Amino acid sequence: MHKRMDVESLQNIGRRRGRCMDVFLVMSIIFLFVAVAAVAAGGVMVVTELRSKIEVRHPSFGNGTPEKQRDPSAPAYKMQDFAFLDANSSKLKTSTMQWAAVAYGEGTSVGSHFDFNPHQHSLKPKKEGHYFMYLDLVLTCTHQCKAGVLTVSLGDKLTCSVQLPEGAEAPVSRKCWTVERMDGQTPLVAQMTVPQEGLENWKLELKGSRLGMFLVD
Repeated sequence: MHKRMDVESLQNIGRRRGRCMDVFLVMSIIFLFVAVAAVAAGGVMVVTELRSKIEVRHPSFGNGTPEKQRDPSAPAYKMQDFAFLDANSSKLKTSTMQWAAVAYGEGTSVGSHFDFNPHQHSLKPKKEGHYFMYLDLVLTCTHQCKAGVLTVSLGDKLTCSVQLPEGAEAPVSRKCWTVERMDGQTPLVAQMTVPQEGLENWKLELKGSRLGMFLVD
């Protein structure tokens, strides 16, 4: 009799433990799902907030058109952490891309916390930290263009590839961005890579093609 009761008790305990494990497993799955959803939602919110800050603090990122003059009421120190350069050559070839600083407010588009070498076409942040960096590329077909892929690499930090369709009638634009840590000593150079043939009738539009970056933290 006692053995039967012991067996039944063990079976009951086993069933209860099994139900507890089932509940625990279900709750774990629900928690994991909620956590993943929260992380995803948080990531979207972070990116959205970051983009809004970029467009407010750096209008040239939002629409490709720099401000003609900085708002006198804006803190002057902000421009120290910003730099953007316009493309200086429309020719597509495998080479170092050419850039030029532009007039911005009372100075240029290169903040004092950056070094721009116009001869080497390199841009170096002077401060160590995380930087938001982006490439804007706008290309147009001049006559009976073939399809191909144009690639621009900003050091080992950012690679931007543009799919160029055959016989495109409208400009093709591509915006690429990333956030990377810089050591405050390494200059960045944009390297353009094109196929050996096929992009002869494509050109890079100087208006709207841009390299930019600013200090995040």
